[in-house]
Amino acid sequence: MTYDFHPEALAEYDEAAAHYSACQHGLGLRFIDAVASAIQHACDSPERARKFDGDIRRSLVHVFPYALLYSVEDGFIYIIAVMHCAREPGYWKNRIKT
Repeated sequence: MTYDFHPEALAEYDEAAAHYSACQHGLGLRFIDAVASAIQHACDSPERARKFDGDIRRSLVHVFPYALLYSVEDGFIYIIAVMHCAREPGYWKNRIKT
């Protein structure tokens, strides 16, 4: 299965990777690898992650305090947020088509 990012989710991902890169050498790459692994797991078994809010599923990112929020579409997953788990809940809800 393939995946696509909501533009704001991609911006979150880039910002978090840049933040971790600035914190410590190599940490940004570790974050990117951890998110890529979470994306791969979601693509391999999209229904495996528990529903988080309505039809939105949440897959935790290993080691980092982040989660992927995604919906399962026809033939792909749509990543709605690369969410910091301590961030304001529900900030991403305006990204969902109703």
